[in-house]
Order: sequence, then structure tokens, then C-alpha cells
Amino acid sequence: MKRSLLVRPGDVNAFFGLMLDNVTQLVILSGILVGVFGFPKELVLYRIVPGSVVGVLIGDLVYSYMAVRLARKTGRADVTAMPLGIDTISLFAFSFGIIGPAFMVTKNAEAAWRIATAAIVVAGLVKIPLAFLTPYLRRLVPRAGLLGPIAGIAILMIGFFPLLKVFHQPIVGFLSLVIILTGFIGRVRLPLGIPAAFAGVAVGVAVYYSLSAAGLILPEIRTGPGTGWKVALPWPTAGFIQGLSGLGPYLALVLPFALTIVIGGVDVTESAAAGGDEYNTRSIVLTDGISTLIGGLCGGVLQTTPYIGQPAYKDMGAGAGYTLATALFVGLGGVLGYLAWIVNIIPEAAVAPILVFIGLEILAQAFSATPAAHHKAVGIAFLPAIAYLTLIQVSSALSGAGSSMDRLTGDAAVTVQTITILANGFIISSMLWAGGLSMIIDHRFKAAAGFLSAGGVGALFGVIHSPFPDGRLFWPWAINSNVPIMLTVAYLLSAGLLMVFDRFQPPDKDVK
Repeated sequence: MKRSLLVRPGDVNAFFGLMLDNVTQLVILSGILVGVFGFPKELVLYRIVPGSVVGVLIGDLVYSYMAVRLARKTGRADVTAMPLGIDTISLFAFSFGIIGPAFMVTKNAEAAWRIATAAIVVAGLVKIPLAFLTPYLRRLVPRAGLLGPIAGIAILMIGFFPLLKVFHQPIVGFLSLVIILTGFIGRVRLPLGIPAAFAGVAVGVAVYYSLSAAGLILPEIRTGPGTGWKVALPWPTAGFIQGLSGLGPYLALVLPFALTIVIGGVDVTESAAAGGDEYNTRSIVLTDGISTLIGGLCGGVLQTTPYIGQPAYKDMGAGAGYTLATALFVGLGGVLGYLAWIVNIIPEAAVAPILVFIGLEILAQAFSATPAAHHKAVGIAFLPAIAYLTLIQVSSALSGAGSSMDRLTGDAAVTVQTITILANGFIISSMLWAGGLSMIIDHRFKAAAGFLSAGGVGALFGVIHSPFPDGRLFWPWAINSNVPIMLTVAYLLSAGLLMVFDRFQPPDKDVK
């Protein structure tokens, strides 16, 4: 194979998808901090945002190099780089669970920012040692347990939420969606070889501004930052040390989200391997941990994570050019201040279909790369993710009505509390459920009992099924709830029952 950077035509489509995903996260963060909590715009735009994109810059550059190295090692020219970006789930959790509350307690935006950077530094320090355990996890957990949670996130989070944007502006969104699905899934070559992602977004933007000019639709109201450009270099500092003293109340929220991303890193590496690109799991997660750590040192308040869209980007025909371009575009955009301007001129309905396609692609891959006998195990992994999606919608509806979950009474309170318990730690519980059911299907009852026993230990400390709305960890004797004990007993009794099945099953137990 020729020595190259693996830059291919498909990188154009993939760049649009990965870049727009990351840019959108930054606009959401700015909107929350400035619009909801009242942070000074100067602090958000020129210190928090630049620091938060450093991790994306470093991580995607390293992943680009990994792809080139894998291509040279295998002699293949169809290798696709792993994507890395800002973690959406912890963005909301840290914004509403750490940065905002810290600001309300301290009444000092600078102090709250330092606490948040300390949280990111700690998250990175947790991920780095755990990275060395990930190869063992990948060998122990069956493919359904690794791909099932990713498929659930893909279709329910990456697919569902962008689809709401499509229906918000249906003429814009549907036209963009049809072009993208026709180009990618229908494999129809567009005129002049125009990339489907570019064409879909371009048509959506043109239709949006045409309808807006004609007064047929209302222009979107942007809650993100302004359009001013200003150079802001995010240098590493020891400023996070000032926030360590105030991190205590929020540490229980940091640890499970760091662990969740480590598990997710194993999942996405398995997803890439199922498509033919065998990356080293330890290196993937270690790079993410280092990226998160450096981002925190530079003033960032967001974790990075290996994205789950690698199979979709591979299907687009991408190589390593899209991660390289995203690293430079997002990194320089945070420094120079042009990211907000880009997002402000592109309607969400025009770019949302890219994410819908990625969700569909990952869902399909989870089933096609898993043995048919384990498809039901993939399916069971969706259930905790559904609970998490429901919890988000319920919380949003209550907030919009000026209420909150702690104000509910009667059956409504019981229902929401049950959904909360099922939703918290959903990536890990999805993996354990799918892995356990895979072992049951194969009549490997001792292994299945191991998965359920791990679930019991996790439930005891809130790693999964935390009864608290913020999903925090706890010592079981230090909280006023018997839910963790009840769940632990349920898991362990079920594990014991599986051991009984293993003891009395017939000799011809192997399933071919």
C-alpha cells in the first residue's frame, strides 16, 4: 500500500457528520451556561470553549495516526479512523449536575469553572489506569453485550433526538433526510459526484432561508453565543487545583460517567472490529483518557469520548482525513472563535439527518455482526436505554411546566422513581444484561451468573440503578433508601438460580 494519510472522497461526508456533531455540543454548552445559569459570555467563549476543544484536537489527531499505522500494518487501504468527540450525555450531566450547581453555591463563575475543570482532570485520571484493563473486558463480554448498548444509544439518542429537529422544520428536514438516505443507504451517486452529506445540508440550508425570506416559516431562535471572532489560546495550567477543595459534593457524579465512557470505549472498539478495523482497545481508551485530562488542564469542562459512529463513517468511504480535518477545524475554531458563527447560519433540521443515518447504520451493524442466536440479547440491551430516553423527556416536560421530579406524589412519583432507577448507569446495565442473556442462550449458566453478580455489586453502590436523579454513587449504609439492597439481593438470588440450572442441566448442554 502506498504511504498516505488515508484521505479519500468519503472523508468529506464523514467530516460534515463528525464536525457538526462536535460543534453542536459546544453551542449547547454555551447556551446552557450563558442562557440558563447566567455565566459571563466572555468566560464561556474565550476560556471554557477553547479549553474544551483541546481534547478533541488531540484525540482526533492521535486516532488519525492510529488509522494510518493500522493501514500500513495490514496493507489495507480501506481502514477508517475511529472518531472522537465531546460526550453528549455527560455534557448535560456535568452542566446541570456540577457547573451550574457549583455556580449557584459559590455565586462565583470563576470558582465554579475551576471546580468543573477539576472534575474533568479527575475523570481523565480515572480513565487512564482503567484503559489497561479494557482488553480483558473485551475478551470476557460477548459481542451482543458490547454492541447492544451501542445500538440502543444509536437509535434512541443519535437517531431519535435529531429526528425531532427534522419534524420541527419538516420541509427542510425531510428534503435533507431523503437526499442523505438515498445517497448513503440507497447508494445512489448524486449528480457531479457531489457528497450526499454536503448535498443534503446545502439543500436544507437553501430551502430554509428561502422559506424564511418568504415568511412561510419562522427563523430559528439561537440561544448560542454571538458571532465575534477572538483569539484565545488554551494553555495548560494548574488552575484546576483551586477547584479540588470544592469538588467533593460532585465527585460521585464524575466517577460513574468516567467508567461509563471506558465501557463505551470497549464497545466502540468492538464495533469497529466487527466492520474489519481491529484497533487496540487499550490505546483507544488511553488516548481518550489523556485527551480528557489535557482538556481539563487547559480549562475545559467536557469529557471526550470515542464516538460510536465508526461503522457509519466507514460506510461513507472515509479514511483518516475526516478525523484529521475535524481535529484542525474544531481545534482552530475554538481558538479563533468561528464555531458559533458556523452553527448560527446552519439550521438544525438540515444537519440532523446525518445523525439519523449514523444511528440507523450502527443499529444494523449491531445485529449483522452478532450471531443470530444472540439477537434477543442485543434487543434486551435497548431496555435501559429506553428508560434513559424516557427520563430525559419526563425531566424536560416537568422543567417546562415549572416543576421537578421531587415534587411528584402518589403513583406518578413511584413511576418516575422506577424509571430513574432503571435508567441510571444504563450503558453498564445494558452490557451486563445482554452479556448475561447471551450466556443463557449458550447454556453457559456459570458465566451468566457472573454477569448478574456483577450487576448486584454495581447496584449496591449506585454504579447502576442509582435511586438518585443525578445518578451519583453512594455507600449503601449512608443513604435513606433500601432500593440498592433490594436490587442487589434480586441480582444475587437470580445468579444463584442460574448456578442451580448449571448443576442440573443435561450433559448435551452445548448449543451449536
